[in-house]
Amino acid sequence: MAQKKAYEVDGWLARPDPRISIVLLYGPDRGLVSERAKAFAGKTGLPLDDPFSVVRLEGSEVDRDEGRLLDEARTVPMFSDRRLLWVRNASGQKALADDVKALTAEPVRDAIILIEAGDLKKGVGLRAVVEGADNAMALPCYADEARDIDTVIDDELRKAGMSMTLEARQALRRNLGGDRLASRGEIEKLVLYAHGQKEIGLEEVRAMSGDVSGVSYDDAVDALLEGKVGDFDTAFTRHCQGGGQPFQVLSSAMRQLQQIQVMRGQMETGGRNAASVVAAARPPVFFSRRKLVEKTLERWNSEALGRALTRLHQAVLQTRRRPDLSVALARQALLGIAVESARLGQR
Repeated sequence: MAQKKAYEVDGWLARPDPRISIVLLYGPDRGLVSERAKAFAGKTGLPLDDPFSVVRLEGSEVDRDEGRLLDEARTVPMFSDRRLLWVRNASGQKALADDVKALTAEPVRDAIILIEAGDLKKGVGLRAVVEGADNAMALPCYADEARDIDTVIDDELRKAGMSMTLEARQALRRNLGGDRLASRGEIEKLVLYAHGQKEIGLEEVRAMSGDVSGVSYDDAVDALLEGKVGDFDTAFTRHCQGGGQPFQVLSSAMRQLQQIQVMRGQMETGGRNAASVVAAARPPVFFSRRKLVEKTLERWNSEALGRALTRLHQAVLQTRRRPDLSVALARQALLGIAVESARLGQR
């Protein structure tokens, strides 16, 4: 059977079998699927920014255009000896499974097929086709365990040239897991918050994810997303006066906007509406917040979300350089986003 156990996947990706021309990465942890797909793509040695060498397709696109994947796989490369066909957001599409089945029966030498999919049932459709083939490999991606989370923490700390106390690591680990990209994003924000330090301590972890005035800063971020400037200012003031750190609001806003940015990308590339994207989100959006997130997705495009996240990153750095002005600096950045949200909502 052409498949690996979850604990064997990283080892296989470190040394991919050159005889394998079709790789399926699947599972409920979409962030881990995406991260591992990028790692495999990098191992091909192809220039990933070259549209002649790398063809990016959506699962829904392949399903609508029956035979599209077959045609791309059988196209002779013009400027390299092979091409990478990278299919994202695959699920139970029958046309995609049929194309892959044809490619397992009659392999092509000029193409590598990489497929990112959600959680697939054993013995059904695309997963069954790949697992039953000699030239394909199915790689499951499940939520990180404690050992995996420590590996991600160590990776980000090494890149930043920082270390972390044992108490801080234990506290941070409790807040991670479920989605690899979300976990990595949380660690990146912590590293950004502790910029200029050699070691991250428990104080920094608590400042990033502590529970002080949690309700008030959640209210502040929700008001920001809705463009309710007055409600945001009231909630933000209450949070700070209650002893909360302005960084908590900045961090929460970044986390929310990063998740929305991913979902907005799925809307723009897959031609899906906001409701369907929110319903399929992993980790799931809490029921009471679905309407808010749907409205935000309809209101903000990818370009506007990129500007907002850049503003938040700059605000974090400014508050670290001038902690005496952290409340004013955070308020200014967040108010700017709330104002833009209100403006976008009037279109």
